[in-house]
Amino acid sequence: MVWGVDSAASVTKDLYDCVLSNFGKPEFWGRYLTRVPNASEGISEEEVELLHASGTKVLPIYNAFRKATGYENGRLVARNMIFHGRRLGIPQGKVLFANVERFFEVDSSWIRGFVDTFIPSGYLPGIYHDPIEGLFSNAYCQAVTEDEKVQNQLILWSAKPEPGVTKRTDAPNFNPSKPNCGGLVWGWQYGRDATECTIDTNLIDSKLHQILW
Repeated sequence: MVWGVDSAASVTKDLYDCVLSNFGKPEFWGRYLTRVPNASEGISEEEVELLHASGTKVLPIYNAFRKATGYENGRLVARNMIFHGRRLGIPQGKVLFANVERFFEVDSSWIRGFVDTFIPSGYLPGIYHDPIEGLFSNAYCQAVTEDEKVQNQLILWSAKPEPGVTKRTDAPNFNPSKPNCGGLVWGWQYGRDATECTIDTNLIDSKLHQILW
């Protein structure tokens, strides 16, 4: 398994050094594709250069939406993500994650529209989700019964369980919660809101690490 972090804040040398000294070297860093007021800063070219020069891959996240219902809305979110991926120069064959919070409205149509739009784009579809709280798990499993592409193509990043932030060397065994019907759960955010640095801690499968930017 591969250890890394994510942050809503921009990655500066100070923040990177904070993670290095307090937690260990991150093999990847989750960052947002666009700025969303009061939520996240969008990643800059300078951040990409800093991370890549440090041997840290970028895990791209999109959070400029507030609900996940309706086939056309799923297509719209996917198109926006693809646009920003291309704008930033992310190569084809890389995964982009939509941020679906546990308090979102979610339905199977949105998930199917999302996946259908990604497949011809050259990018791979991913969703950050909470498989325990909220509506995602049921919507995902319904989407799987409606279209098997969903289970075969969509990469999932789980927010549960949440044992808490650790150093790289103290990370738990990879054991993310999954929707009831399974799925490609290749990522796990196991610790949130570190006190030493403004980051969350994650473990991912090496298969996911290979398709990060």
